[in-house]
Amino acid sequence: MKRAVFLDRDGVLNEVLTSRVKFVNKPSQLYLLEGVGEAIRQMNEANIPTFVVTNQGGVGLGFMKESSLQDVHKKLLKDLAQFGAKVDDIAYCPHKPKAGCPCRKPGAQMLLDLAQKHQVDLVSSIMVGDREPDIEAGKKAGCTTVFIGSEMENHAQADMVFPSLLHATPWILTHFQEK
Repeated sequence: MKRAVFLDRDGVLNEVLTSRVKFVNKPSQLYLLEGVGEAIRQMNEANIPTFVVTNQGGVGLGFMKESSLQDVHKKLLKDLAQFGAKVDDIAYCPHKPKAGCPCRKPGAQMLLDLAQKHQVDLVSSIMVGDREPDIEAGKKAGCTTVFIGSEMENHAQADMVFPSLLHATPWILTHFQEK
């Protein structure tokens, strides 16, 4: 069993709720946050499997089609490749926010499914997110959790807090070296 990093998408990897982007419903609305490509490349160079787990309720609500979501993820992969970075797999929940499905964070099913598919030990893995449901999903799966951002009330239960993924990366790399 291997250790891995699970990354939320919106707010950790790409802009959302900014002056430029409200929601990412098409590829042209996807803008990587500063340092994300470099951070993921560093994890790749350390041979840390890296996965994206993202709630995409806009599909279930009818704001976008699943094929458009696939196009957004293709752009994400293309943009990361420009930095020599890649993610190993992307899991998403397309269901409506109040659908009660186990895959929607704060449920842990996306992490559990990826762990089974890729033989990942969740207890020695890390979940990185920018919202409380991300941290809750990581905790439910048994992961160490990292909160990205500065809103104090949202990271009370996270194990670590950093302003960005790039700032978190040295700690993540050290965490994996220690185990």
